[in-house]
Amino acid sequence: MSPITSAVITHAEHPTPRRHPFRFKARGASLGLTATATDQLVSQIEEGLPFKTLKSLAASSGLPVTLIAATVGIPERTLARRKAGGRFAPDESERLLRISTIFEQAVELFEGDLAGAVTWLTSPKRALGDRTPLAYSRTEVGAREVESLIGRLEHGVFS
Repeated sequence: MSPITSAVITHAEHPTPRRHPFRFKARGASLGLTATATDQLVSQIEEGLPFKTLKSLAASSGLPVTLIAATVGIPERTLARRKAGGRFAPDESERLLRISTIFEQAVELFEGDLAGAVTWLTSPKRALGDRTPLAYSRTEVGAREVESLIGRLEHGVFS
């Protein structure tokens, strides 16, 4: 079991705040990506992310693979083909990075509280037309609005 997975399980079993909140060091870290520069990240997206990145996000977030895939817009049969092929298409990779970025920003908003971030992402918000931030992030425009909402909440602006 990975340290991230055990942190999610430990936190879920013990609802008291952890002493060392979890932080993602770089964009895409919840996918297991190690790119430190934007051009590296762009190259990885254009090549197509490995299938294991989806599993990494599921382990980091505690969200089921099927929910993440549905949010990214990958039907079950396509998901099975991607698993067999080992790689996502560039457009799927970009959407997967979008969702992981929103997840990472939510974790930051909740000061490293993974369970709190996931609860927030999966609960309807009035500011998003009573849709969940995760569902709203299915589109680029929606994801930008979720990022804006996170920014307002970080700065104490009532939304």
